Amino acid sequence: MAKIALVETSPSSTDFHKWFDFEFSRYALSTVKKKKILKSDVDIDIDVDEYDFLILVGSEPFKYFTKKTSITAENGRLINDKFLPIINPAMIAFRPEAKRSFEEAVDNIKDYISGDLKVQDIPEEFKIGIEDTPEAYLFLTRAIESDGEEIALDCETSALSPRDGYMIGFSISYEHNGKQQGAYISTDCIDKQCEGYMQQLFEKKIVVFHNAKFDLAWFEYHFNFNFPRFEDTMLQHYLLDEQPGTHGLKMLAMKHTDYGEYEQTLYDWIGNYRKQHGILKDDFSWDLVPFDVMKDYAAMDAVVTLTLFHKFKKALDTNSRLTWVYRNILLPGCRFLCDIENNGVPFDPERLGQSSTLMQLQISEAVDKLNSYPEVQRFIKDRGEFNPNSTVQLRSLLFDYIGLEPTGKKTGTGADSTDAEVLGQLGEQHEIPKFILEVRQNVKIKNTYLDKILPALDKDNRLRTGFNLHGTTSGRLSSSGKLNMQQIPRDNPIVKGCIRAKEGHKIVAMDLTTAEVYCAAVLAKDENLMDVFRQGGNFHSAIAKQVFKLPCEVEEVAELYGDKRQQAKAVTFGIMYGAGPQKISWQVTKDSGSEFSVGEAQRVIAQYFDMFSNLKKWLTVNQQFIRDNAFIYSFFGRKRRLANAKSKDQGIASHEVRSGINFLVQSVASDVNLLAGIEMNEWIKKVNMPARIFALVHDSILAEVPDEHVEEYCAKLEECVQRERGINIPNAPIGCDFEIGEDYSMGKFEKKYG
Repeated sequence: MAKIALVETSPSSTDFHKWFDFEFSRYALSTVKKKKILKSDVDIDIDVDEYDFLILVGSEPFKYFTKKTSITAENGRLINDKFLPIINPAMIAFRPEAKRSFEEAVDNIKDYISGDLKVQDIPEEFKIGIEDTPEAYLFLTRAIESDGEEIALDCETSALSPRDGYMIGFSISYEHNGKQQGAYISTDCIDKQCEGYMQQLFEKKIVVFHNAKFDLAWFEYHFNFNFPRFEDTMLQHYLLDEQPGTHGLKMLAMKHTDYGEYEQTLYDWIGNYRKQHGILKDDFSWDLVPFDVMKDYAAMDAVVTLTLFHKFKKALDTNSRLTWVYRNILLPGCRFLCDIENNGVPFDPERLGQSSTLMQLQISEAVDKLNSYPEVQRFIKDRGEFNPNSTVQLRSLLFDYIGLEPTGKKTGTGADSTDAEVLGQLGEQHEIPKFILEVRQNVKIKNTYLDKILPALDKDNRLRTGFNLHGTTSGRLSSSGKLNMQQIPRDNPIVKGCIRAKEGHKIVAMDLTTAEVYCAAVLAKDENLMDVFRQGGNFHSAIAKQVFKLPCEVEEVAELYGDKRQQAKAVTFGIMYGAGPQKISWQVTKDSGSEFSVGEAQRVIAQYFDMFSNLKKWLTVNQQFIRDNAFIYSFFGRKRRLANAKSKDQGIASHEVRSGINFLVQSVASDVNLLAGIEMNEWIKKVNMPARIFALVHDSILAEVPDEHVEEYCAKLEECVQRERGINIPNAPIGCDFEIGEDYSMGKFEKKYG
């Protein structure tokens, strides 16, 4: 019988026998009961070798014994043939979303201990490495002739971008007579005949990738291969579990296959190699791994991908709505994002250099001004220096030396916050917080954007960064890689002005107008709200006129009743984002500079819902549905799982419900924009227009268009955006604002289309 120990962070009253019906010894990592256990607090006395298995409850024991950091990724998985981590069950009452993961881990732990579940070693038939060209011919021929409909394909590369490196090798897995085959092939043995076999294979079979966008970019850039039909297990899993950070191949292999951490030995080899040669983690390249080491593990990526595909396809086949999203939004979206990433963001290197110099000058001037204040001089005299990026020093300066009153906002450790929102509020009491905020923002812009973009440009002065379909729970695109396009400062023209069209071209930015409110009006079937869109004019002025019954024309509201317009705007967006009277009161006061009480906010909200009663009913019905079911579907069929709506913590539960309501409108507006981008890109290719879409940022589509094609491009894109998809208001299509100019600095555009 196996000898088992259970280790928790500190002694608790939790009855673990509710889940584990076997005998175990019980230990605590520390007898000190603290929220955060430090290394010095650990006083556990245990002989690890005495036990066959150690169940590690919570992140602290997990980190202590395994030296790993993410218990979520390893939950319920056997590590080093001994350690069995599991998340703390105490969190389930407050985070019901963790219940399923906890229960799965319990079942796995029982099966590991009973011997019913074992980590399968990599079979020898999957350790095939091919460096010989005739052998590559033979394997590719067998794959072509196999009776399986799909093959899985994965590549190993020397860099993250195909323009920055080369392909080292690729793995292929296929099925024949019900048996899976797999091999890793070095690109050194690929000749023109091999390339011909590969293209034949890709045309005959459905090619399955995990993160297709990455592999497609490499195979298309370096080999010019064509993939008529492909699938993506990462996108499949995203539809089955939309939580970010859960879609990695290794994590899914541990959760859904018997192979566990099949590459751990390879990563151990890499760790030893880096240590021996003094190579930092970020400087290590996969081309340093010898072929004989790589071949034992590389084919498994393709093997696991094909295994996951069959499992995920079966799950999706039971849900027609998710299947529709996968086929009609995500797969075409993947192809589209491949194209716009390849197009690249056009930057002006000269402007980047000038902007960096200008920004440094502004920073220096702000620092000099900051250091001229007597309070800062006194701080420097006492402390030796003042670093505005040090939260400890900043807190002392603001609250001890200047004597400002804390706003009440706290950090995770309970200290007074000094984040951007707090500095903005404190700036109303004293000038110093304003200068500190300016310094921080300018330093971030210079370091994060200007100084990093220039060396990342390709030879054509375009920056190729990533856009992701699976990075958010709402379905909105995220951006990562060399530049996060979603985080470019909206109101700062310096970075945006460096995105500049080449000679004879214009930057064309199409932005959906009030898209989320538009979608909400349609979804709620609120005729009064839809009428506001039908009447046209400035939306927020029209809302203010109706809600407050203002005695003027819509176009006069902004000038005569600016405060009412601001209130109506805050309530509109507050409702879409689930804000209450307190938040709306604060927002209006902040934006207008005049007091807007909570009571006034409540009255305006009541007036708003009197006017748009169907919107109120729609919100109430969907809020209750989320509370009852802990999930909701979007108009297009995306599913948002909201387990925390059943949390015992009312704050967590309320936040989850608000997230669900926000998802209903945000995901639809985002999908309208994405579908328009997909269609427009296909049309551009069909008519061979020399225009290039290079980014989707929030509700905008950005492109570089030749001067002589600008009008045609704008007209066609407007048609794509406003196409009837079941979410349109009759006689009032969703609005498109077009801005056209030499660069992307808003406010400096030459003209507007339409």
